[in-house]
Amino acid sequence: MEIFQDKDFVELQDNYDYCRFINCNFTNTNLSNISFVECIFENCNLSNVKLAETVFNDVKFINCKMIGLRINDCNTFIFSIELSDCNLSLSSFYKMKLVSQRFDNCNLQEVDFVEANLSKSIFDNCDLSKAVFENTNLEKTDFRTAINYSFDPELNQIKKAKFSREGALGLLFKYDIIIR
Repeated sequence: MEIFQDKDFVELQDNYDYCRFINCNFTNTNLSNISFVECIFENCNLSNVKLAETVFNDVKFINCKMIGLRINDCNTFIFSIELSDCNLSLSSFYKMKLVSQRFDNCNLQEVDFVEANLSKSIFDNCDLSKAVFENTNLEKTDFRTAINYSFDPELNQIKKAKFSREGALGLLFKYDIIIR
């Protein structure tokens, strides 16, 4: 496995297989049409990178800053990622197929999940403040340890989704009621 550590990337032109990126900065870099296969990004800043047709196949992101990404621009044919302790605020998964996707300890504030398929996914200890779910498949999705989510059950598929008692209150926001 090739290791890149403490490097600032301004431009990438190669494809990367079996690589590890540690403490690397990719901010505002164009990653379009680049392929990453079985790679690990650890403590990296990928904020505002361009992802048109980028391939992420079996890629792990650990403790990464990934703010403002249009992840839905990636090549979705072989899209497979793991996310742990990442900040994905202001990012978009619009219309993506993310069946059984795990989000572990992630900041997902103001993330766009509109029309995505998140069935059987798990939001473990994630902050979903102002995340947008509309026409989203959330069947069998696990929100039990997630916080600050709020969405309309009538505009999403939520059959057999799992919620904590406290978290389920976020499903009643549209009724403008007071619960004590």
